[in-house]
Amino acid sequence: MTRIFEALNWASSFLKEAGRDENAGELLLRHHVNMNRSTLLSSLRDTIPDNVYQSFVLDIKLHGAGEPIQYLMGYEDFYGRRFTVNREVLIPRPETEELVEGLLKRMAKHFDKKSLHLVDVGTGSGVIAVTLALEEPHLFVTATDIAPESLEVAAQNAKRLGATVQFAHGNLLKPIIQEKRKVDIVVSNPPYIPDKEVLKLSTVVKDHEPSRALAGGEDGLDFYRKFMDELPLVLKPKALVGFEIGAGQGEAVRLLLNETFPTSKAEIVFDINGKDRMVFAEIG
Repeated sequence: MTRIFEALNWASSFLKEAGRDENAGELLLRHHVNMNRSTLLSSLRDTIPDNVYQSFVLDIKLHGAGEPIQYLMGYEDFYGRRFTVNREVLIPRPETEELVEGLLKRMAKHFDKKSLHLVDVGTGSGVIAVTLALEEPHLFVTATDIAPESLEVAAQNAKRLGATVQFAHGNLLKPIIQEKRKVDIVVSNPPYIPDKEVLKLSTVVKDHEPSRALAGGEDGLDFYRKFMDELPLVLKPKALVGFEIGAGQGEAVRLLLNETFPTSKAEIVFDINGKDRMVFAEIG
């Protein structure tokens, strides 16, 4: 029988040798023994059932080979809620929580009505759409994605968390355009990594997360340019746009929005790490 502290020591050593974050060992062990951190640390001399330990060892070896721990566990936490994730969706990042927070603040300031129509484009696991629908129940939320497999994950998350979200299959805003609908808010965390930079990403990311959610063309701005053709077709005269962007892309995306909506107020917002990470545009 293996004790908890022995499992942690082995995992830490194994992951360090494999060039991975040693903290992943604790996260995976907590997952397998179903303990929070304080309980785990107060139970270091407790033994682990053999079948549980063997599953833990397998996951540590898989992570050592590059498999993200979120896919191994099957979930990631976002904005205080647990979301199912798998290889069909991008793993939610903390920076995207800042996009949601920034959008909520600007919605409250920019609109004088409660009932608003919002579209989350390229929803992936649905973290943005589901979180906004739960944080602001008066919103009418639609989430689009080009991949049916991603929409399936997002729909599962919405159902499990009790969020009312309409899902639409299609590329960017095409489903909204085809329905001839007008909306108040468009938010998106599109693929924004330049194609050549994708090849330089950690194997944990480039070999496991869906490439359709990463690569944004030669300069990473392809999807933002496409948005500039589609946004005028769906936005109401008074509207709000929120984008997550790659570091260093803020000025280019702000200029695209200002050229498309000359009277808009577009601003670059930096994330907690001091990198330009969001661009918001208040229109009308």
